Amino acid sequence: MDDALHDDARPVADGRRTGGPTSASEEFLELLHDVLRNVRREASELLGHEMTPGQLRLLRTLDRCDRPRRLGELADVLDVAPRSVTSKVDQAEADGWVRRVPDPADRRATLVELTDAGRGQLARLSDRRQEGARARLDVLTSDEQTQLLTLLRRVARG
Repeated sequence: MDDALHDDARPVADGRRTGGPTSASEEFLELLHDVLRNVRREASELLGHEMTPGQLRLLRTLDRCDRPRRLGELADVLDVAPRSVTSKVDQAEADGWVRRVPDPADRRATLVELTDAGRGQLARLSDRRQEGARARLDVLTSDEQTQLLTLLRRVARG
């Protein structure tokens, strides 16, 4: 039987396919990659043309802020170039999800804050993402879900 037909077959540098992982660490990395790829694909389908992943990240960042933020602060937190934040804010503002407000401490500066419409959009997307996560976890029993989360917490702290 052709190795390329096996689910656990994977490509190597020269294009051949090999069997499954050779170690627990390799299998862990492959499974983690597969789960994250599937989650990203679902998120992309979920967002559709409503919003890019970068815009979602901007809105989520603003939602976690205790006050409106300067564009430069957002660029630092998001670890992107300031011009990238400007274009994301421009689009989010056009969509009604954020607004620019004057900085009371510096009249030359502008702050960005999330609007009620932006909060509503985040809530709708969060609900849909939670549905996807629940469906993914539903293949496990309640005890298995608890065990998975316990183990993932331990690995994440390690």
